Amino acid sequence: MGQNKEQWGSRWGFIAASIGMAIGTGNIWRFPRVAAKNGGGPFIIAWTVALLVWSIPLLMGEMVIGKKTRLGTIGSFRDFLGKKFTWMGSWIAAVCLLIMFYYSVVMGWCMKYFTLSVSGAFKPGIGVKETELIWNTFTTTPSQTILFHFIAMSIAGFIIYKGVTNGIEKASKIMIPTLFVLLLIALVRSVTLPGAAKGLEYLFSPKLSMLLNPKIWLEAFTQSAWSTGAGWGFIVTYAVYTKENEDIGGNCMIMGLGNNVGALVAGMTVLPAIFALSPTVEFANEALSAGNQGITFIYLAQLFSRMPAGGFIAALFFLTMSIAALSSLLPMIEVGVRNVMDMGLERNKATIVITVSGFLLGIPSAYSLHFLDNQDFVWGVGLLVSGLFFAIALTKYGLEELRTKDINIPETDFIVGKWWNTCIRLFPIFFVIILGWWVQQAISWYPNSWWNPFETFSAGSIAFQFTILIIITLVTKNYFISKVMDGPMTGSRLKSSSEK
Repeated sequence: MGQNKEQWGSRWGFIAASIGMAIGTGNIWRFPRVAAKNGGGPFIIAWTVALLVWSIPLLMGEMVIGKKTRLGTIGSFRDFLGKKFTWMGSWIAAVCLLIMFYYSVVMGWCMKYFTLSVSGAFKPGIGVKETELIWNTFTTTPSQTILFHFIAMSIAGFIIYKGVTNGIEKASKIMIPTLFVLLLIALVRSVTLPGAAKGLEYLFSPKLSMLLNPKIWLEAFTQSAWSTGAGWGFIVTYAVYTKENEDIGGNCMIMGLGNNVGALVAGMTVLPAIFALSPTVEFANEALSAGNQGITFIYLAQLFSRMPAGGFIAALFFLTMSIAALSSLLPMIEVGVRNVMDMGLERNKATIVITVSGFLLGIPSAYSLHFLDNQDFVWGVGLLVSGLFFAIALTKYGLEELRTKDINIPETDFIVGKWWNTCIRLFPIFFVIILGWWVQQAISWYPNSWWNPFETFSAGSIAFQFTILIIITLVTKNYFISKVMDGPMTGSRLKSSSEK
């Protein structure tokens, strides 16, 4: 049990790291765009419901599993659910690492654009053609994209190398307050621009009749699932280092609400800026339909040049993006490090293994935008499968027992009712509906070649890569069963579950 001696120094440190886990680039570049596209106010209502019935219940479940097993995702599924389900924990770890490979590249983009802003690349009067040229030149210059990917992995790897208390916790206590301060500064500047009210109107428009549109609910649940970190394996990993009397219900509520507050602040910053600085409404709508990369690195980069002290605001914005990306990259690396440590390697060596592997296996995404887009699409759906595995594990173990004995402990500040049981039981239904919607979309994009595994956003690509990963996790199952160290649950529970 010596491998689990590390522990969070304070509750605030754990919460700061967990909020940082959730607030990533998706909150800043995806949430404003998706909210505006889906009616603003109605989307926010549906997204808040999704937080309460999907994300927070799943975060609580993850924290229970990590706290009981004191192992990473592979060992936790072996001990919590039974030996034959170990492959599910391997799937969760693999999906998280597959996302890490390209997410480090995205952090590199943010850092590159921070340096461009500081150096004055976005001059007053610059047009979209010029910012698009800057973007295309950068992303088609592998020496640049790989360099900044390397810098991103090195920074994150160094923090993880320092450990939980001296690395992740210390960095999070600095990063998260800084992140919110930077967002608030940008928010104040954005909403005080002439014409900013149009953006706020877009975000908070009370078109309640749109709540009858199923697509809004599907988009809201998808955004919540991806942005909060629910089902990623982050909280299982971070819970390994919590104290025995840690308040699961209260902490997870704070995490979820902190994520949504961060996204709302980002929305109230980005949308008013777009509408205030755009020469026409058509231009603003064009920016909002440009995708995550387009809205951030082409349109916002151009729009910042239209405002007084635009270079400073651009630098502030891309610094905020870099910090948000780093705070989410850390737990991705830690998921891999924790699982390797569970197999007997010390933290320093485990960190080097995961960081070097992450850099090397991230090079294809740094080299090709198409490859990165494909990985983002495929493994974003893979996260939904990870969430389903957690729901299966919790249900199979016994929801009422977990709620009454592990969540509602005497020290808790937030008593969790039976609504938690219901939400976890409903998860498979949510999963089928959302996955079905995504596959249907993918088929509609490629009506004649949806089966082709080499199309960037095809259903065939999802099926092909999922099949490969499932085969790998099943083939390696017995190796991990024997290789992962014993945790506090290893023994009677493991023996009985393996006989089922």
